[in-house]
Amino acid sequence: MKTIITGGAGFIGSNAASRYLRRGDHVVVIDNLSREGIQKNLEWLKPQGQLEFVKLDIRHADELTRLFREHRDADRVLHLAAQVAVTTSVTAPREDFEINALGTFNVLEAARAAGLSGPILYASTNKVYGEMTEIGAVEQNGRYAYRSLPFGVSEERNLDFHSPYGCSKGAADQYVIDYHRIYGLRTIVFRQSCIYGYRQFGAEDQGWVAWFMIASQLDRPITVYGDGKQVRDLLFVDDLLDAYDVAFGAGDRAVGRAYNIGGGPENVLSLLELLAYIEKRRNRKLPYDFAGWRPGDQKVFVSDIRRAQAELGWTPRTSCARGLDLLYDWVASNKGLFESPVTVTA
Repeated sequence: MKTIITGGAGFIGSNAASRYLRRGDHVVVIDNLSREGIQKNLEWLKPQGQLEFVKLDIRHADELTRLFREHRDADRVLHLAAQVAVTTSVTAPREDFEINALGTFNVLEAARAAGLSGPILYASTNKVYGEMTEIGAVEQNGRYAYRSLPFGVSEERNLDFHSPYGCSKGAADQYVIDYHRIYGLRTIVFRQSCIYGYRQFGAEDQGWVAWFMIASQLDRPITVYGDGKQVRDLLFVDDLLDAYDVAFGAGDRAVGRAYNIGGGPENVLSLLELLAYIEKRRNRKLPYDFAGWRPGDQKVFVSDIRRAQAELGWTPRTSCARGLDLLYDWVASNKGLFESPVTVTA
């Protein structure tokens, strides 16, 4: 099979590319290599199989269209290229819009012009649901939880974009769905929660699970924004790749649909609980500071994953406890990857 992956040198993209290469796929990785560290992911991928790398920014519509026409025989597209930090979107909203909204539009138009018939899966975000302050969060056992919503937030929840990042990703989310309705593209949307795992060069403003792991093991300063009781449902990257597999293979069942993809209520963790886990692993207290809340930060987000379970037959297999151990051990065994400071903000 031939697979196109935009943002294919990033954290999720490189893990996906590795899986497909090891299966014998021809993998076309599109990436502008703007994030520090991901060149290392690309070098890791090169010996693994039939890899074709194209350095390209998805904001360049004409070049993207030419590339998709060249690969009009692609069996599937995984669209991961994005600006991924809320904080960056606040300081640079135009760039955020151009990458996330316009860039996704360019991908859709390139696929339409090329006449691609295979599925196109877009990695959206839980931020499309906004802060959901009207639902109310209560503190239970030192962490936040929903006052109701025992299964988490479902896809029936109204979209309510907060922050430029939420707006740009949300606009792209809706374009992807509508390009199935209007043009017949075989599009699928995954509204992903907190993904973590191998080859994640976490930064202070994005990828907090990996960032705390890296910073703690390299004795870098850690800042907790807010009170640290914020809760997310965590999903290990291997489980996310399993979800991609079943969605790509689901045929018409998944096309035109949006799915909340996360760890669900069984795999939730607060910032303070992650720090406590690291302290236990290191057998010592960690120094860290607190700072004010960031704009658009949800006190709690937990995905209701029942639609994906029912329609795709997918469910997470890696518990939080197991996933944290896997990531901690990977960072400990690969400290050389982080020798130069990781200061990415996108």
